[in-house]
Amino acid sequence: MTHATGTLYIISAPSGAGKTSLVKALIEQTPNLHVSVSHTTRPMRPGETDGVNYHFTDRDAFIRLVEAGDFLEHAEVFGNLYGTSQTAVEQALARGHDIILEIDWQGAEQVRRKLPQAHSIFILPPSREALRHRLNSRGQDHDEVIDRRMAEAVAEMSHYVEFDSLVINDTFDHALDDLKAIVRSYRLQTVAQQARHTSLLQALLSD
Repeated sequence: MTHATGTLYIISAPSGAGKTSLVKALIEQTPNLHVSVSHTTRPMRPGETDGVNYHFTDRDAFIRLVEAGDFLEHAEVFGNLYGTSQTAVEQALARGHDIILEIDWQGAEQVRRKLPQAHSIFILPPSREALRHRLNSRGQDHDEVIDRRMAEAVAEMSHYVEFDSLVINDTFDHALDDLKAIVRSYRLQTVAQQARHTSLLQALLSD
């Protein structure tokens, strides 16, 4: 039987574009699609589970993994280290699972260099006004914080041209449909269909 490896999807977006909610819905509604669980040195928060939210590890162990070249991408954010295990991702893909990496454009760049077959998707808001409204609607930040996050988002959005697909999150359902369409199109590629329908293809072509 032909065995098709899974597809790696890289999904990036500026803060406030709705990526997390879209990915959660995409995972819930799409069989055999999983989010990669990252490693981090930050402390576990109440309600989190090791191996589900993150692989929680100490700094020394994390650095050993970096030195061993086991991360597809890694970065330090506010003093904490985050990284994606190349071994874990490649094993999941080899088992035929489709995997999503939720990372920023810099992490996406690192992953593409190591796994150029990955399909990268960038999610954009429909307007700056909509983005500011979404950032404001959280009700947690002062205006100067929102201004800074808006500036950071604009800088991030300029990297959309580096990605394979572009999804505009104007309405949630339409954006979700677009993400589903991307996954579905990859699953209809010949190599994937060969693996899924080996018996049918043999029966159709047998003498």
